[in-house]
Amino acid sequence: MRLIGLTGGIASGKSSFAEALRRLGAPVIDADQLARDAVRPGTAALEAIRSAFGDAMLGPGGELDRRRMAALVFRDADARSRLEAIVHPAVRQAFREETARLAADGQEIAFYDVPLLFETGLDRDVDWVVVVYAPRELQKARLRERDGMTGAEAETRLAAQMSIEEKARRADVVVANEGDLASLRTKAAAVLAALRSGLPPRLPNAAPARY
Repeated sequence: MRLIGLTGGIASGKSSFAEALRRLGAPVIDADQLARDAVRPGTAALEAIRSAFGDAMLGPGGELDRRRMAALVFRDADARSRLEAIVHPAVRQAFREETARLAADGQEIAFYDVPLLFETGLDRDVDWVVVVYAPRELQKARLRERDGMTGAEAETRLAAQMSIEEKARRADVVVANEGDLASLRTKAAAVLAALRSGLPPRLPNAAPARY
């Protein structure tokens, strides 16, 4: 089975593109969902988090208090490293199990939706990379409209990520998302058809295909 990495920047439209792929029948593995599942109540990972960080990181129902955990790891690099050492192996195991299941089902292609694909080096583990692209100013406008951020807040959020231009430069396929949802869905169908028709080997420094 061929594995396609799917990524983008905040407010670039990656999630909408992933949903369009699902509507077309393409399997999409959601890295964020794997991470949420890995720390559900009763899991070994959540127990390890409780042991490492204390009961204060659990909500009233015994679930992970994500907001409190995020606030801690955002300001404490050591805490972030300890959390990643717990969660990442569990996510990798869940990913292996899901890809094995899809391959056993006869799927020829699957997408792995990972916000930090390049930052975590996972681009080396996929056959091709698709980046959903929106210009920086459009990302900022969407953040202001969608999340109610000020211009300064949006700029800070964007500055914390690898730039969308760098991600596009490193992609095999770039999907420009500067129009409406209907246009994005049309591009999803075109990209999926092209990928299903056959993937040539990834070539270093080759210009990405653009849609």
